[in-house]
Parts: sequence; structure tokens; C-alpha cells
Amino acid sequence: MVAEFGGRVRFVSEDYGNSEVARRFGVTRYPALFVDDVLVAKPKDFGFYGRGEGEGDGRYTPFQSAESHARLQDDLRRVLKLALAGEAVPGAKSGEPAALATEPAILPEFELRDLAGSRVERAELAGKVVVVEFWATWCPPCRTTLRFLDGLRAEFGERVVVLAAAVESDEADVRAFAADLPRLRFGLATPELARRFGDVSALPTLHLFGPDGRRLLSRYGAAPTAHSEVEAAVRAALGGR
Repeated sequence: MVAEFGGRVRFVSEDYGNSEVARRFGVTRYPALFVDDVLVAKPKDFGFYGRGEGEGDGRYTPFQSAESHARLQDDLRRVLKLALAGEAVPGAKSGEPAALATEPAILPEFELRDLAGSRVERAELAGKVVVVEFWATWCPPCRTTLRFLDGLRAEFGERVVVLAAAVESDEADVRAFAADLPRLRFGLATPELARRFGDVSALPTLHLFGPDGRRLLSRYGAAPTAHSEVEAAVRAALGGR
């Protein structure tokens, strides 16, 4: 397959049924769409199996419609811009991806119910560094990032809050994984919650907000530098302590 974007051409080769990147993400069915290490779309998004099959509730269903095609193109375009940020996207600086129009500039009003049944809202997070991580139990890089975030919480304590919102994951599986990471606040993501943060078109998706509520950075997928960038931003937000 040959993909052209912004005057640049990338050659992509994947052996159907023997995809190394699909194995890393735990994707065993097709179609699935990746940009480097970012999972843009999985089979459920197309409604080809599981929830969404014939029901029209997958992200790109009904896939025969022009509206669904346009939505997929928009999502792919957004992730490609991030992948090429710093060269193809005007305004990017020092490798920092340019902000998407859909990314919240500040921590939005939202409601997440954690696994204990308690409501988490913006008001209680004032003055803290807040990490919002959208993840899934079937996404191996998501699990790695959550363990990294648990380590940050261990170091910085109550000054940092990590909200781990599980996408399209069975509650029992979420609870089983959360049991080993008690410092994080786990909950099940709803479509409304995802839209509050600009929607979720890639997993993992991480948004970091400073004590004043302003967004400091967003990261998509499992880039090798993501953890170090997040840690540096958290330290800076806390005055280097």
C-alpha cells in the first residue's frame, strides 16, 4: 500500500494474518488501521463483529455511507498530522504535536464513575496535575502506560491524579487489571466522556492537565518517548519537585 499525505509518501507493507504490530496490540481480526504505533481503528469500529454488527453503532457504521467514510478520513488525517508533527503541521515546536481542534484547551466539565461507584468530577481536581488516560484491556501498550503512570503516582503522591477510563472493555477484566494498580482511579468510559476530551480515535490516548486546568500535552499511541515526555511535563508542572 502507498499512502501520500502533505506532499510526503510513505510505503506501508503488512502481511495479512501475520502482522507484528497487530500482535502487539492484541488485534486478531480485521480490518484494523494503524499509523506507526497508533491504533486508529479496530474491527468493532466498522461493525463487522461483536457490538455494532448490523446495529449501526460502530464508529464507522454503516460503513457503506459517505458520512462514515468522511469520519474515517478525518480521524486518519488527524493521526497522520500528529505522526508528521513538526514538519507537516504548521506551528509545531520542538517535536511537540500541534494541538488538534478537538483537543480541550482546559480540563473540561465531565463525570466519570469509578469502580467503587463514586463520581469523579472536575471540581474535586482543582490544584492537581491530572492525567486522563483512555485505554483498553486488549491493548498491551495501554497496560504498559498505566503501570508507568502508577509509578508516577507513587513518586508524586496526591499532587497527581490519574483517571484511567477503559474503552470497550469488560468490567470484570478492568477490575482484574485495576487490582494491581491501586493508586489509579479506574472507570468505564462512556461515549459522552470521550467526546468531552475530543473523542478517542486511537489507543492509548493520554491528556495531561496542569494544576490550573490548562492542557499541557496530549499523546496518542505508544511512541518510545511518550513516557519520558509525560514525566518531564509532570515535574515541570509541579515546579521540578
